[in-house]
Amino acid sequence: MTDPDPFALPPAGSPGPVLALDIGGTKLAVGVVTADGSSHGLVVEPTRREDGWRVVTRRLFEMGRRAVELAGVGPVRAVGIACGGPLDAPSGRLLSPPHLPGWTDVPIGPLAADAFGVPFALQNDATVGAIAEYRFGAGRGTTTMLYLTVSTGVGGGAVINGSPHRGAAGNGGEFGHLTVHRGGRRCGCGRRGCVEAYASGTSIAQRAREALAGGAASSMSALPTVTAADVSAAAAAGDPLAVRVWAETVDLLGAAVTDLVNVFEPDMVVLGGGVTRAGAMLIDPVRALVAREAMAPAARAARVVPAELGDLVCVVGAGAIGHDLLAEADLAGGLTRNLRVERAHV
Repeated sequence: MTDPDPFALPPAGSPGPVLALDIGGTKLAVGVVTADGSSHGLVVEPTRREDGWRVVTRRLFEMGRRAVELAGVGPVRAVGIACGGPLDAPSGRLLSPPHLPGWTDVPIGPLAADAFGVPFALQNDATVGAIAEYRFGAGRGTTTMLYLTVSTGVGGGAVINGSPHRGAAGNGGEFGHLTVHRGGRRCGCGRRGCVEAYASGTSIAQRAREALAGGAASSMSALPTVTAADVSAAAAAGDPLAVRVWAETVDLLGAAVTDLVNVFEPDMVVLGGGVTRAGAMLIDPVRALVAREAMAPAARAARVVPAELGDLVCVVGAGAIGHDLLAEADLAGGLTRNLRVERAHV
């Protein structure tokens, strides 16, 4: 007896798993996600974006094939894709993500559909992170939840009254580009004073390096290169320069979260991303600032908590939007191989 084809499409209505692709600027993460939010067959590799999008996408799809084989949980029925924007979700195109230079008008969705013979769903990575934490992580049981990822950049997503907020053009939730310092540091988006220009890991490290280059005394001067993790560790040890950089970071991140709490009045704000590995050093001052400065009813309602899903958040979220696609298709009368699939020529 021959083994079943892991890419053969099951009947409509089947809760079959979804292949999840998370495309980051530094790493690619691929897994197979079942309807309960569990991930299987995880494969992670460096993006090596300098190779160009054609080479990277071929490698991404090969990772997808390996993940399906490793997972061993049955054939996949869809592929969900998480990537930073801007993007055009319905057509499956990446427009010009800043973290992927040269990836302009890349038809990643149609390419994935072509590669795996199943329909695709594409969403901004922070939006799928919000969906994942809402359904399977820290936000379980909430009604309105905000999610901020504080990492290389600062991204965000919202679930409002149980529904993900995507915005009119599908790129809503750019919480990293709230202005917290008018005329301040230049952000990667081109504007000045965005919270990303102060709270991201990139900015934390850069501000420390600038101060060191200007002659500031610090224990970090002995390091070959300074990272955000180095700054948080030095701040915890009482290094004056690191304490100053860290204080500015949590103050301006807290200001942005306070504004969001006032606007959305959520049940919960979930903070994730690599910078939050600092733990209470980051969460506690942000939580305190929200409690002190947000409008009283909103401050009482909103809990500020760390994310639960860690590095798997966008894989789980990409799987979730794939399952949503299948549910919508099955309600509409069944899934066919051609649903949202178009041939892509590159």
